[in-house]
Parts: sequence; C-alpha cells; structure tokens
Amino acid sequence: MSREEFEPRIVGFLCNWCSYAGADLAGTSRMHYPQSLRIIRVPCSGRVDPLFVVKAFQDGADGVMVLGCHPGDCHYQQGNYFAQRRYALMHRLLEFIGIETDRLFVEWVSASEGKKFADVVTAFTERVRNLGPATIKRPRGTVLLPPQNILSQPACGADGEVSA
Repeated sequence: MSREEFEPRIVGFLCNWCSYAGADLAGTSRMHYPQSLRIIRVPCSGRVDPLFVVKAFQDGADGVMVLGCHPGDCHYQQGNYFAQRRYALMHRLLEFIGIETDRLFVEWVSASEGKKFADVVTAFTERVRNLGPATIKRPRGTVLLPPQNILSQPACGADGEVSA
C-alpha cells in the first residue's frame, strides 16, 4: 500500500466542554476534515491517562490527538494544566515503547473554533499519513504477554542478574 492510499486511523480524546463542542460546530457548519478521526469524548483533557494513549496504539491507531480547552478556560479550573504536564510524560512513554512521538498531538480548541478544529485534524492526519502505519499494532483482544507467562519469565536478582 502506498502512502497516498494509506488512510490513517486516528483516535481523538476530546474535552466535553470545548473541543467536542468545536468538533460539533465544525460538523454543523459543514466544514470538511478527514473521516479517519474516531472521537472519544472525555470530561476533561486532564483525565486522559497516558495508558489510554498506549492502549489506542495497541488497538491499531496510527495517531492519537488530545484536544482540550485553552489554558485558563478549563471547566474544571486546572484540568488542561494537568494535560499539559502529562504531554511530556506521554512523549517519554511513547519513546520508551518504540512509537514515534509525532504520532501524538495535543492542542487546545475552544467551542467556538470549529474552523481550527477542522484545520488541526486535517494537518495531523496529513502528518500521520506521511509517517505511514504505526508499528505497534496487535490484533484486538490479544495480550502482549499473557498473565500465566509472567510467572514463567526469568526473574532478576538484586544485582540485576537473571536467575533461572
């Protein structure tokens, strides 16, 4: 499949109070943006756990967007500040597990910014399309390491040596 034929699967975690309303405005205003975005409405961008992002990639997402209220405009006062701090953590986590950090995008979109929402989704989709398919994909419902195999793995001692 060539890069032109590749249509990325993008998961978007959108704040209920601002970004989701911005997406709704873009839709009701008939603004065009890629259909590859799968929206998950969350109460606040500050509630998006980094493990949600990893889970999205494990379940086949090629890119993940976290969209929230502008700093200072959060319905929950400080939620977007928490999201901003987690952004650096999420990038380090993605680097650790071998996913390009360009596949994660965090942006602030208010309820009145339907055009910005459409532009952000279009630009991010194009960025992910240029990166190609994500490499961490696994079939839905499978576990990377089944729980029964965890106990059969070699254990490390206090000195870091693997014991049999």
